[in-house]
Amino acid sequence: MDRLDVIDTCTRLAWHADQREWDRLGSVFADEVTLDYTSLNGGEPATLTPAQIVAAWQSVLGGFAATQHLLGNHLVAIDGDTAVCTASFQATHRKAEPYGGSLWTLGGTYRFDLVRTGDGWRITGVVMTATWGDGNRGLMP
Repeated sequence: MDRLDVIDTCTRLAWHADQREWDRLGSVFADEVTLDYTSLNGGEPATLTPAQIVAAWQSVLGGFAATQHLLGNHLVAIDGDTAVCTASFQATHRKAEPYGGSLWTLGGTYRFDLVRTGDGWRITGVVMTATWGDGNRGLMP
């Protein structure tokens, strides 16, 4: 059961973000989360609260007309009350007007670090490694 619960937690992260369920998105995270999107944006990983993550993602992802983050090929390793889930991803972003509805699509892998809590598995870390992209990222919302 733990394996499925871990995968479900990671899937809910993508689902809530794509469905713009900002009030539910924070529920997948632990109190502090290390986000590493340096393969895409450069810089350094950041440690944030769920509220900070939701606000940032709402600002960025909410600027697109639609997004779809697909996760697959999950590999789960559980060690007591911690887990690591790695997954392949494809993320498609449809740009809003005035950008003509063009698409920006990325692919690569995610590594999710999780901890078991009294409320279930919660994500403590996310490392996104983009390995390919297509479309024009330059016209961000």
